[in-house]
Amino acid sequence: MHDTVIRGGTIVDGTGNDRFVGDVAIDGDRIVQVGGKAGPGKREIRADGSLVTPGWVDVHTHYDGQATWDSELAPSSWHGVTTILFGNCGVGFAPVKREHHASLIGLMEAVEEIPGITLSEGLSWDWESFPQYLDALERMPRAIDVAAQVPHHPLRVYVMGERAVNREKATAEDIGAMRRLTREALEAGAFGFTTSRTNSHKTPTGEMVPGRYSEVEELLGIGSAFRGLTHGAFGVNSDFDIEGEELAWMTRLGQETGRPVWFLLTDRPTDPVRWQRLLAGVRAARAQGAHVTAQVAGRPVGVMLGVDTALNPFSIRPSYQELLKLPAKERLARLQDAAVRAAILNDKPSDELVRRLSQFRMQITTRWDRMFVMGDPPDYEPEASSSIAAMAQRSNHSPDEVAYDYLSGGLDKFLFFPIVGYNEDNHDIIRTMLTSPETVLGLSDGGAHCSSISDASLPSWMLAHWGRDRKRGPGLPLELIVKRQTSETADFFGFGDRGRLAAGKKADVNVIDFERLRLHVPEIRYDLPAGGRRLVQRVDGYIATLVAGIPVFENGGYTGATPGKLVRAG
Repeated sequence: MHDTVIRGGTIVDGTGNDRFVGDVAIDGDRIVQVGGKAGPGKREIRADGSLVTPGWVDVHTHYDGQATWDSELAPSSWHGVTTILFGNCGVGFAPVKREHHASLIGLMEAVEEIPGITLSEGLSWDWESFPQYLDALERMPRAIDVAAQVPHHPLRVYVMGERAVNREKATAEDIGAMRRLTREALEAGAFGFTTSRTNSHKTPTGEMVPGRYSEVEELLGIGSAFRGLTHGAFGVNSDFDIEGEELAWMTRLGQETGRPVWFLLTDRPTDPVRWQRLLAGVRAARAQGAHVTAQVAGRPVGVMLGVDTALNPFSIRPSYQELLKLPAKERLARLQDAAVRAAILNDKPSDELVRRLSQFRMQITTRWDRMFVMGDPPDYEPEASSSIAAMAQRSNHSPDEVAYDYLSGGLDKFLFFPIVGYNEDNHDIIRTMLTSPETVLGLSDGGAHCSSISDASLPSWMLAHWGRDRKRGPGLPLELIVKRQTSETADFFGFGDRGRLAAGKKADVNVIDFERLRLHVPEIRYDLPAGGRRLVQRVDGYIATLVAGIPVFENGGYTGATPGKLVRAG
């Protein structure tokens, strides 16, 4: 008798092969049969008419802190994710010296918008080295599996101290020390190394992050830690200041180490064909023997603008700033006062706040044509007619007035502002990227941007939007959608025992009522340590999510089970 049998589902096995109907049998933490008629099980899950898929492997999250105190790891775990990888964008919490605890918290808050009060309350700091950090993660019981990468900024600060914060050039000794520590981390089970070379990432004081202008010599020196290893990937978030030079050193690194090198890729409004040039650069690098790949998003990276989010069109006006001292419900009530409305609408942005905002965040407060009313269910491919600019044009009111009156209608009212990934006001470019062999799916940012972005729902949305609901263009085959977020992400980063429904593989499985799969409108909760704020998004349609053969979610509810573990690379 099997421990568990998932009976009669439509199996999409993660390989890209055609779906088929049959049973999935599980003994212990392993799959033992896929397809056909399995024998009886101690636990049976009826899956007639439902999809049965591998658990999602989400390789771009920021649960570096949350994974040390939270066993549920929501909201990603709500959406069928069974493995998460963090340490992305060069930020994290190891290695670290005691005197730099506050600096790393401030950096994570500034770059990834995770509340500093939450991190200060939640982090135990019972580690210094990266291997000790992995040990701390291993001690924590959890619902789903976690894995980590070495982040550049903490590593640089650990080795260089204030010289790193001041973005000074690393010496040969510094580079040697960073290489040694990276190698130590990789041998202890880190899945790779990441860095950030973008103006979008700033410190709490508005300065660039420690590794922003690191010399190529430093990056290649650190990357040499991968030589001789059979695991680990090198990740970059770059503005590609000089595209040819950036692609050249990534190609060289890939050639010299034999390991994958990846960078984040989205289409940007300021350069509509940049993404095509960079994909061509990936092809050129591969032709030279370097395993270079672009990590792409499955939908536009978009900011949520509301009364209780980090930003809205009025949040950099001094008269609105005064209201931020109030609890959200009181703030909303004040906004409905005619005198307050007039004062805010007549106000101008604060010069100091403008200086501290990155360029794209500044646009978020001024581009009325890029602010779209988010409906229910949420629409991530909105037409121009639902923008604030279009609504104002149809009325006798200014865009300021239209936005103000909409947002002040309730805490559940949000405007969606696609920052990148929406150059043509549709998802056609994203579809091209998703069907490109030069890309891997990522960028859910689970655990990050707690009060402005809610993209941890990406795996569920991929299935619903691309597999069923898209109206403004062709969708994608379910088999491809499942493959992109299971076997492809698992294989790229070296999770060799998961990502497919096959005998011998780890029993991480989703059972999904596909017709009922539906995302809810995001909501704000104050449920992080110290009352920290975060945006979350619920979903309907998951009948069960199993990790290592154990149900961790059933009909949308957490069972309390903790079969999740730290996964060590290699």
